[in-house]
Amino acid sequence: MAFTHLHVHSEYSLLDGMSRISEAPEYVKSLGMDSLAITDHGVMFGIVDFYKSCKKAGIKPIIGCEVYVAARTRFDKDPERDRGMFHLILLAENMTGYKNLTKIVSIGFTEGFYFKPRVDKEVLREHSEGIICLSACLAGAIPRKILGGDYSGAEAEAIELQEIFGKDNFFLEIQNHFLDEDKAVTEGLVRLAKEIGAPLVATNDAHYIKRSDAKAHDVLLAIQTGTTVDDENRMRFANDEFYLKDESEMFSLFPDLPEAIENTHRVAERCNVEFEFGNYHLPEFISPGGLTNREYLRQLCYQGLERRYGSEALEDGNFYRERLEGELSVIESMGYVEYFLIVWDFIHYAKSNGIPVGPGRGSAAGSIVAYSLAITEIDPIKYNLIFERFLNPERVSMPDIDVDFCIDRRQEVIDYVVRKYGKDKVSQIITFGTLKAKAAVRDVGRVLNASYAEADAIAKAIPNELGITISKALDINRDLRTRYETEPLVKNILDMSMAVEGMPRHSSTHAAGIVISKMPLDEYVPLYMSDKGLATQFNMTTIEELGLLKMDFLGLRNLTMINEALQLIKENHDVEIDFGKMDYDDPAVYDMIAKGNTQGIFQLESTGMTEFMKNLSPSCFEDIVAGISLYRPGPMDSIPKYIDNKKNPDHVKYVDPHLEPILNVTYGCMVYQEQVMQIVRDLGGYSYGRSDLVRRAMSKKKMSVMLEEKKYFIHGKDDSDGTPAIRGCIANGIPEKAAEAIFDDMVSFAEYAFNKSHAAAYAVISYETAYLKAHYPVEFMAALMSSVMGEPRHIAAYIRNCKELGIEVLPPSVLHSRRKFTAKDGKIRFGLLAIKNVGTGIVDAIVEGRRGCNIDNLYDFIKSIDPSELNKKAVECLIKAGAMDEFTPNRAALLAISDDAVGAAQSSARKLSKDQISLFQLDSDLMEDVKTAPELPDIQNFDMAHLLAMEKEMMGVYLSGHPLDKYRELIGKNITANTGEIFDSNTNGRDEEAAEFAVDSGSNNGKFRDGDSVIMAGLVGNLRRMVTKSNQEMARLTIEDYYGVITAIVFPRDYAKTKYILANDAIVAIKGTLSFKEDSDPEILVNRVTEIERISEFEEQGYGNERSGMRRYSRSSSYGNRNSADELADGRGPARADSFPGTAANYSKSDKLKLHSDERYLKLRVSNELVEQLGADEIQQRILGSASAHRGRIVMLIYLPGQKPMRSANGVSIDENLLIELEQLLGKENVKY
Repeated sequence: MAFTHLHVHSEYSLLDGMSRISEAPEYVKSLGMDSLAITDHGVMFGIVDFYKSCKKAGIKPIIGCEVYVAARTRFDKDPERDRGMFHLILLAENMTGYKNLTKIVSIGFTEGFYFKPRVDKEVLREHSEGIICLSACLAGAIPRKILGGDYSGAEAEAIELQEIFGKDNFFLEIQNHFLDEDKAVTEGLVRLAKEIGAPLVATNDAHYIKRSDAKAHDVLLAIQTGTTVDDENRMRFANDEFYLKDESEMFSLFPDLPEAIENTHRVAERCNVEFEFGNYHLPEFISPGGLTNREYLRQLCYQGLERRYGSEALEDGNFYRERLEGELSVIESMGYVEYFLIVWDFIHYAKSNGIPVGPGRGSAAGSIVAYSLAITEIDPIKYNLIFERFLNPERVSMPDIDVDFCIDRRQEVIDYVVRKYGKDKVSQIITFGTLKAKAAVRDVGRVLNASYAEADAIAKAIPNELGITISKALDINRDLRTRYETEPLVKNILDMSMAVEGMPRHSSTHAAGIVISKMPLDEYVPLYMSDKGLATQFNMTTIEELGLLKMDFLGLRNLTMINEALQLIKENHDVEIDFGKMDYDDPAVYDMIAKGNTQGIFQLESTGMTEFMKNLSPSCFEDIVAGISLYRPGPMDSIPKYIDNKKNPDHVKYVDPHLEPILNVTYGCMVYQEQVMQIVRDLGGYSYGRSDLVRRAMSKKKMSVMLEEKKYFIHGKDDSDGTPAIRGCIANGIPEKAAEAIFDDMVSFAEYAFNKSHAAAYAVISYETAYLKAHYPVEFMAALMSSVMGEPRHIAAYIRNCKELGIEVLPPSVLHSRRKFTAKDGKIRFGLLAIKNVGTGIVDAIVEGRRGCNIDNLYDFIKSIDPSELNKKAVECLIKAGAMDEFTPNRAALLAISDDAVGAAQSSARKLSKDQISLFQLDSDLMEDVKTAPELPDIQNFDMAHLLAMEKEMMGVYLSGHPLDKYRELIGKNITANTGEIFDSNTNGRDEEAAEFAVDSGSNNGKFRDGDSVIMAGLVGNLRRMVTKSNQEMARLTIEDYYGVITAIVFPRDYAKTKYILANDAIVAIKGTLSFKEDSDPEILVNRVTEIERISEFEEQGYGNERSGMRRYSRSSSYGNRNSADELADGRGPARADSFPGTAANYSKSDKLKLHSDERYLKLRVSNELVEQLGADEIQQRILGSASAHRGRIVMLIYLPGQKPMRSANGVSIDENLLIELEQLLGKENVKY
């Protein structure tokens, strides 16, 4: 084969290239080619994945990049002269060339970035060795000059590049995409090649793999530019020629220049870059006192062992010492001594400087070395944690110790690491956001001009399952499959979505990842400059594969909160709590959790988890560990059994008695990965190392491995010399049938089994937060609210919890408040930093100024503050928040004089600043000037509604009362949902720490699901009226209740009826349907609005007053069998995430049998005239809005003009009100029952 593609853009030319790395190498191999290049725009994001994919396909990878060359120098960034830049293809000829290429690409970001990462000739000269240069596409400097008629300029550019890279390493690149410019450029390049003696090389500017991919590529470009495919002014490719052509096609493009084709393969043969995987490049650690690193690690470990277990642990033969020695021998033999010292060092720094550190994360908690070094705070012996789950000598891989730090001081630890190892050796790590299934459908739907409702319906039909793909969704959801096969628009959207699905959409910085290297980082990896600073261009997985040290420095809010609570406890009670010396066995803690008082308790405060804990009634630390592990998809099926076995020990049954010592801690239920390993080891006779390999095979469903291991587990295995390598269950006295059943149970469970070490480490934080709340609730709640300042919904929830606990939350006060929430005399004082527009500068000045002063009015207050920190806005906000009510409750009077008082104080300070006289140095006579008015103007205070509104505006919460208080009882009797329950049901957008153990959204274990009908009440805010394309009014607004704020949308039909009710600050009752979407907060689609006094009419009109019951723990029937028989029988039939408007609910076979005997239909025909008047989407929304208030078992069929009937996801119940509404909309003749 004489041709190799040397100009190829993978998906890492973000939203521009789509030659998928996973497919392109195999494809070109099928064309008979033996090599392939990657040349993404300005980046090297994908080169390692590309390298591995090529090696797997058996072809040579050629590592390159299409760099951007600045018009002048990389430092010039003038908008008039430097926005233009030129392309240049650089290929690494060898490892020297690769290292130079990484430096060139890195400099493009670190020094030359201006719209794009740019380099200049100086950079190219300095790092030219080992690099082959091609003159690039039409965007290259040489083609541009040729097209501009500047042949001499093109010649000068070519000669300069030839001089930079060497005569044998510079090629003139010709292309033929049948563009108008191609012929002239090729002629100029051929002439130039002859004149300067530069060889030609032919390329195709490949942006996709096959010609048939051009349509999908065009969709991708439209996604990139935020336009639609019909937009004539957007960026687009001229034709469909930009694909990986075969050799014959390339020869046909240049019939007179065969050498240009053949030169591509000659270049490919010269390029030989080989990456090394598994060789570690750990930073150098220098031990003190002349000790070797091995000696120092052992010294630290033995000191820690004695501290943890006492001096007897150091004696020969002691169990703890033997465990430590066993782990140290593995660590030393695997070459990880420096790794442990590096981790110990920065954790030791943090603890020595009072920076709170978490108890551990992940499987590292299974190591007694980590425990002795105080890297973790979990006793691995006490909780039966397994070292081999963390570090397996039979599976060589870098250890992975992630560390939680106080979120406010995490950066201090990172700064220490940078100082210790060098700024050029430490960096953040890149991560990529990808076009996941639902997001791809929404993006593609927009690009293809589908309506929002159409794209939204298709996206919502994709199950909320971890790792879901569109292809899987088509297999799971039969209704979606039917629409795909029968509706052209749906097929087109899904086909294009599948084409772009999984492609990287954007780059960002990993929230916690840090890489530390031995040499400067750009010796190993290209660098990238993000808005958060320097980062690697390789993601975390690639960094590890290349042998670089990757650490997660995580900021955990709960550690900050615990630390602040401990400080308040010390301040108020003179008690110092040391959790490190505490056993986790306080009955008061478990009693509180069992009663459901879990707000603010780490990992336990969600509604579902709280209900689980109440049902479980935990009595020991192991229950908390198990609870955290079980409340996840998969293991959740075991929750009822776990609870039953705990409460009824006689119900515990074991397949074989050998299981009891392993499973008794979890009441006979298999919960942890470590239990799988123990069973394989203790019953089957495996080593712990091999048992971990079996566990991994089970979790990844590697069938061939599992079948082989099942045989060994039951019958054993001999070494080649006949000695037993694995004894097997039968040899250990376990019957074959029991052994087979045990293995099958492990296989079915291993996919979902959780890492006990990880759960135990987080259970420590759960226990610590619970302990503080149980024994020091005032200090705990104060610290808790400080930790969520800026999140009004959470503060409001915690204030409610304080009221339940009998703790008074006092308003902010300039005389008593500090920066954060404080606790004193059994009460909590609101923090000043939680007030809008009040910053740390003025708060610190307030606290300092009142020290030793008797302040009892606004003027004295203003006098006390350093004038440099005074500002009118902050003082105004403090007054509105009630922080000066101790001077006078008349906030109107204070506001009337505050601006003048502040202005006078600032003016006096300015006048005297020339003489360097501080405001505090002025005599009392001069200070009288600050008083700009008599004591207080005699004006009436604001009414209560206005005062509450100001509090809400300034603090995000109501303190003095609530606008709904007058209607509290009426609301409580009639609503079916509040914002707290709704937001707790929504699993989208969880923060990282909550998502760690969270149930995924597909399991729907919250109180509500997408599509549920609810009745709510609250205060209208942010009312925004809009006009639809059909010139009808609708509205978007917020509804605020006691628990938070939710966005509501009122569609035209309903808005026309109720717009006289809707006004900002109006208190209303609403009826509507919940809408949960990925990556956004819940919304309610409103179909009824009324005055709050008439809320009970909803029930009288048959709209229902059913509160959704707590979802079952089981995740079975997540799709297609989500409605229980009870729900179907009583007519509720909740909406499901895998159905969408206009489609049939995907009932299971048994459900269909239940429905078949009495299935009835409500048939709705939509006229052409109505479609023209309102649009099909609006009509469907109105129909579904009406139907949502009348849930039942009768099937609703909607007939749109020229289309097959669409079956609603939810049945309806027929009553006169529904029929009247539908007849008014559609016409009496078009509604048939």
